[in-house]
Amino acid sequence: MEKKIIKEKFNYFDNNNVILIDGSGYIFRAYYALPPMVNPQGVPINAVYGFMNMMVKLVQDFKPKKIAVAFDVARETFRNKIYDDYKSNRHSPPEDLIPQFSLIKEATKVLGLPILELEGYEADDLIATFCKDAKLEKKNVVVVSSDKDLMQLVDDQTVMLDPMKHTWIDDQKVLEKFGVNPEKVIDVQSLAGDPSDNVPGVPGIGLKIAAELINEFGSLKELLSRTNEIKQTKRRENLEIYREKALISKKLVTLKTDVPINMGISDINFDINFLSPELTNFLKVHDFKRLIERFENFKNNENSNVTNEKI
Repeated sequence: MEKKIIKEKFNYFDNNNVILIDGSGYIFRAYYALPPMVNPQGVPINAVYGFMNMMVKLVQDFKPKKIAVAFDVARETFRNKIYDDYKSNRHSPPEDLIPQFSLIKEATKVLGLPILELEGYEADDLIATFCKDAKLEKKNVVVVSSDKDLMQLVDDQTVMLDPMKHTWIDDQKVLEKFGVNPEKVIDVQSLAGDPSDNVPGVPGIGLKIAAELINEFGSLKELLSRTNEIKQTKRRENLEIYREKALISKKLVTLKTDVPINMGISDINFDINFLSPELTNFLKVHDFKRLIERFENFKNNENSNVTNEKI
């Protein structure tokens, strides 16, 4: 087991932090959290309503100056060119959720939250790119997501907030989850694979064994160059037979930090205005009366202190 690294944590609720939200993950969370709802036009809107409530809660808690919401654009990305079967096991979204995707993006815009999205890339890649840019500008980052793939980004300037479990994920939590520190998560995932995304990995090697191997050999590259040192016959044979699968898996799980998106940290400024005409009109069109009341209450109390209540 790697030696635990204890770092001095930054203030997670400092409003100078950059807040990056995994919007695609929030969509499904919002959809399944609420019963079916329709607007006056008969369009399903339960995910839209839930999503907006969740975004407002985040803004209330963090009062950020810089924040952005990242979305997937399409199912196929550059990873499908690397491996045809990548995410081929995913089911289509529920029919009543499909018309809500565009409404959720519209809701994000009227809330004044900058949107990150680019054809051919996943939301995770956009978050990874902005994490890199933020750190170059000496800014700390809070990534709001429960996606384990984003744990490779955690370091002394980056922490994750899991909105499902209401927990913070720092390097210690990553070590508990993967058995390695964040900078080696990619190598562990390359060996173990990920059935949920159809990432192949190496048969017979799960997270625990993968962590043991990476801790022993230091890296995937070093491990694959020294398979002759592995005593377990079947394990050694699988590593040699499925070597290319492991290398392909590494390409699949490694997040891009150089996505050519035409935005930067300076473009994701946020100024709270929850009573703008655009937002008010959107709420009235969809008959979100409770949200109108919530925004009015928030406006009246916008000078209250930030608290680190559970999100």
